[in-house]
Amino acid sequence: MSWWQREDLRYLGGELTLAGESLAAVAEQSGTPTFVYSAGRVLDKLAGLQAALDARALPCQVFYALKANRHPELLAALRNSGRCGIDVCSPRELLLALEAGFAEAEITYTGTAISAADWEVICRHPGSYLNCDSLSGIRQLGERSPGREIGLRINPQLTASHLEKISYAGEKASKFGIYPDRFAEALALAAHYDMPVTTLHFHSGSGYLDGELEDFGEILARLSGFIDQAGSIRHIDIGGGLGVPLREGEAPLNLERWATMLAGFLLPRGLTLQLEPGDYLVKDAGLLLLEVCAVEEKGGTEFVFVNGGFNLSNLYAYYGYPTVVAPLAEPGEEMPRRVSVAGNINEGIDLLAEDILLPPLAEGDVLAFLNVGGYSASSSSDHCMRGEYREVVIPSA
Repeated sequence: MSWWQREDLRYLGGELTLAGESLAAVAEQSGTPTFVYSAGRVLDKLAGLQAALDARALPCQVFYALKANRHPELLAALRNSGRCGIDVCSPRELLLALEAGFAEAEITYTGTAISAADWEVICRHPGSYLNCDSLSGIRQLGERSPGREIGLRINPQLTASHLEKISYAGEKASKFGIYPDRFAEALALAAHYDMPVTTLHFHSGSGYLDGELEDFGEILARLSGFIDQAGSIRHIDIGGGLGVPLREGEAPLNLERWATMLAGFLLPRGLTLQLEPGDYLVKDAGLLLLEVCAVEEKGGTEFVFVNGGFNLSNLYAYYGYPTVVAPLAEPGEEMPRRVSVAGNINEGIDLLAEDILLPPLAEGDVLAFLNVGGYSASSSSDHCMRGEYREVVIPSA
């Protein structure tokens, strides 16, 4: 049994299934490329987060990060669950969240490089909560909407990331957040416009698992100085960044240990937790079905060519995300072959996986690319005019 199989993603009767649905049947009906999402998996992940925090009596508000996946049916499932609000980072995302039925009070806006046109939209919705990530942002909001309660996105100069290529705070200067040396200036600017600062926001990292929890704990420790300076903080927003296993041997994030760390820091200070899981909720709830176009050896490497590229799922090409590729038919006794999977975009980086083991494949076979429920369809492009795809949501039971 492959390491990635679980109760709702496994071979049944020789066919790969997601939430009990045959993916071969989905491919036959919808064609390829097609993203397939399990709404039930998304809701289960959300419930697991909430249960771990509730078990420690830690007051918490969850805001789903819309940028990870904005499919209307998934948004409806999250809204109907009553378990979360939504985090947005652009005016169009703000308007989409409202269209999806979220109230202004259920929306946080955490953006960067906010333009005058952006501010016009933001200020039309004063019920949403804004986390400012720069002194410029504080000033521009204060000029337009003085007296508004705000949060400040800070940069603790440390990240908890499972992948080296993704970092939001570290030794290299980042565009995100207010650095410690300018925090007092930010507080003074907010006070000048009578804007109470009630939230400290930071982004923890990307895809962190148990191995990164020590770094996560150090980030929490660094918050103390910011909290003491501000004096008016009621909420700590830890952003997103929780990870899922991407390689054989990796274990799921221990939510009990994670929640215990948070409770130990926040409860003695009387602070409420806010978090913005996006990728954590949808990543392993989604996969991409692509058809094999050709199998050919080139320069000593056997390439499997498929009818989709890094314009549909850029995680490997951009960040080196490990890719799990699964045939729709359960592999038999045939000896697997070491291959690289290439897409149909005329760019040298258009690889979806390299040096992986797959059973012998032929033109017309369909493959499932796992763990692409987040930051794939939502960040896709029409490069080479190959941006067409379908999306199928398997509803929760």
